[in-house]
Amino acid sequence: MVQPFRGGSAAHYQASLWPELDIRFAVDHVSIEAGAPNFQTLSNAPYRGGWGSGSRFVNWKVPLNYDCSDPSAMMRAELGRWGYDPAMVVGLQTAAHITHTSFAEETGDEFKLLVCSSAGTGNAARAGLHRETFSAYTPGTINIMVLVDGKMTDEAMVNAVISATEAKSAALADLEVRDRSHDRIATGTSTDAVLIAVSQSDQYSSIHRYAGSVTTIGNAIGRLVYETVHEAVRTQGEP
Repeated sequence: MVQPFRGGSAAHYQASLWPELDIRFAVDHVSIEAGAPNFQTLSNAPYRGGWGSGSRFVNWKVPLNYDCSDPSAMMRAELGRWGYDPAMVVGLQTAAHITHTSFAEETGDEFKLLVCSSAGTGNAARAGLHRETFSAYTPGTINIMVLVDGKMTDEAMVNAVISATEAKSAALADLEVRDRSHDRIATGTSTDAVLIAVSQSDQYSSIHRYAGSVTTIGNAIGRLVYETVHEAVRTQGEP
């Protein structure tokens, strides 16, 4: 695990196992550019979420005057200001410290993997309990990006979301992050987001059809998500 942008001392991070990725930090966003061809994506990102494709993945730290009525339009405007092609971006949003974004990477059975997580737990919540609800969108607080160089079926990508979510919840449980409304261990926050981006590169001969915790790829996703969420949450109050 590494937090290369803490203290504002670095604006670029080169992943040792996946140096082709262009990973950059600015005051208000973290950008990961994967280049061509586009990756297949699945996410609940507020900008170009759902099933889709993209070559750049952005986590935007929203300003204090953020308007939750149209998060997609707000982010499109920011992408233009940064000089990014809006059609190539999948965008997450957060109010947490992106300086403490944690990265981890691994190679395995017909895949290469990079995971990064940013986290704040001010709105930590436990799923399954009755609470006051709302329909307006507010920026995600624990944002997880899982980039896979390999081949995965659609079903395996959905399975990867499950593995990532289970690992996030395990990290919060081990850190004893609590839902303040119920004084119970939190399973996430009220506005989390997960992005799975897969290269589907022809350089790999086999395709991953499952991504549960006992598969090679699912186990790796779970471990790296756990490690990065744990580090991002654990250090959020530190300089």
